[in-house]
Amino acid sequence: MLTFRTIFSYHSRQTRSLLQRLHPLISVRSCKYSSSSKYSKERPEIHHLLSVDAHTSPSWATYIIPAAVMGFVGLAAFVHYNDERRAVLKGQGNTSVNVVKGPVIGGPFSLIDTEKRIVTEKDLRGNWTLLYFGYTSSPDVVPEQLQIISKAIDILESRHNLKVLPVFATIDPQRDNPSHLRAYLKEFDPRIIGLTGPVAAVRQMAQEYRVYFKKIEEEGNDYLIDSSHKMYLLSPNLEVLRCFGIEYNAEDLPQAILNALQKTP
Repeated sequence: MLTFRTIFSYHSRQTRSLLQRLHPLISVRSCKYSSSSKYSKERPEIHHLLSVDAHTSPSWATYIIPAAVMGFVGLAAFVHYNDERRAVLKGQGNTSVNVVKGPVIGGPFSLIDTEKRIVTEKDLRGNWTLLYFGYTSSPDVVPEQLQIISKAIDILESRHNLKVLPVFATIDPQRDNPSHLRAYLKEFDPRIIGLTGPVAAVRQMAQEYRVYFKKIEEEGNDYLIDSSHKMYLLSPNLEVLRCFGIEYNAEDLPQAILNALQKTP
């Protein structure tokens, strides 16, 4: 860090250099009348009162110009010193400033389970939760993912004594009503909690968790759903710790969950 003495020395050198460059311009002339034996009339004699290299008697210019220059140097040093005081070094400063790390995933929701009871995000608090977004009319991806979830929670509980709450949130509430969803999930694992609800509520939750889905109309009244098939691991504080894709199998998923828990305070 530059000190005040270093800054003062630097500006002093700059000042001397400036005065040397301006030497031809900064001379002050005065007239002094004196008698001469050669001339009967008095004529003025011109003397240089102030010059950079001349050694003359002190005058007002001798003090005013250096004082003005030193005042400028002091002002510049003061401003620079204040700038240094305001500067924050790397790793220091106010640590309470929020750092934007990316889009926030998750948020409040209000849906109903397979027993038509209202479920909100507060009901998941206090549990390690594996939240999956899908739909029961999926021909292959969703059934495979539900089987993987069922095996993964078995491995975590039997081998590691870790309980994870599995939750299935439908993105097709028009067909996945509570009774249909209950019968569907029962075929895979009765521990899986099914969530459905009004279209607007389901869409809002999907938006909160950055889940993409789109209805693709077909002939008649039939339709398909294009979806991202997101699966999230939530902490007991409802923080999203990991997002898992369809590339995890029944052995990889529980290990990935354990790795995420080990990194979590």
